[in-house]
Amino acid sequence: MEAPIADPQPPSLSAPSSVHPGLQLVPLKCCSPIQGVLPGGGGMIAVKRLAENAPVPFGITFETEVTNLMALKHENIVELVHYCHEAQKKVVQHNGRYVIVDVIESCLCYKYLPNGSLDKHLYDTPSMINWDTRFKIIKGICQGLHFLHKDLNLDTERGPLIHMNLVPNSIWLDDNWVPKIADFGLSRLFGKEQTRMYTVNVKGYNGYMAPEYLYRGEISTMSDIYSLGMLILEITTGEKNCAVSEDRSARKFVDNVHQNLKTDEQIIHKYPSLGPNGLQQVRACIVIGLKCVEVDRSKRPTIVDIVDKLNGKRVPILDLA
Repeated sequence: MEAPIADPQPPSLSAPSSVHPGLQLVPLKCCSPIQGVLPGGGGMIAVKRLAENAPVPFGITFETEVTNLMALKHENIVELVHYCHEAQKKVVQHNGRYVIVDVIESCLCYKYLPNGSLDKHLYDTPSMINWDTRFKIIKGICQGLHFLHKDLNLDTERGPLIHMNLVPNSIWLDDNWVPKIADFGLSRLFGKEQTRMYTVNVKGYNGYMAPEYLYRGEISTMSDIYSLGMLILEITTGEKNCAVSEDRSARKFVDNVHQNLKTDEQIIHKYPSLGPNGLQQVRACIVIGLKCVEVDRSKRPTIVDIVDKLNGKRVPILDLA
């Protein structure tokens, strides 16, 4: 496929504008995202093609993801290598006649990550990833979110970047199981003093949307914290969050975790080879996950609290007692 490609601009939160031809993508196999190679030994890439029926209109999703990703450089954030955005002529049927229309083709090209997305590995029986790897993934996701919520706005006029789509298939894994947060199409960039915003266009996956966002359209850093809590509980338990339309905030899943992993005996039954340090880590992750998914947003920890707790510090809101 030949397509116009925009070179990555210096990190900035202004939309890139210059476009030039030059990248050829060679599909290797059918998956999501598609794999490809850069010409001239440029290496492997993962190509995400935006669907025509995406929940957010093409232009909005594309511009949001490109603009926000260009500014992000962190070990736990996926690296955008190139992107393409072009109109192609297509013959379609309209009112009984064939007409020629412009169809926008948009692709985002990321650095290729061999282990794919997290959802491919979470629910295997027996599990393909041990507790040490699961804990590494949890810590990496939290460090990436810390960057988006806190580090991104240091010494700038920017506020936090709210991801709004933290789900297992938006976490990609490299060959060392280092997690990378991806899929920024729904993300929102706040101003320096801004703490929340509202929308009537609520989009996301059932089971990961915070109640205040789902029912009132309220967006804040706590929206991401709720989704993060669900992720942490899924990674820790290996159980799938199967939310249904009657339980879109997955309260049944949360209740099951609370009942089935509230004692050391239950944890050891789940992970029989755990040593003392591992047991303490699982305990901490369960406490963190359950606090993150509190219905009352004011009772949830911040990402700073969470990272401190994972690093062994005492955090009052996450006190095990």
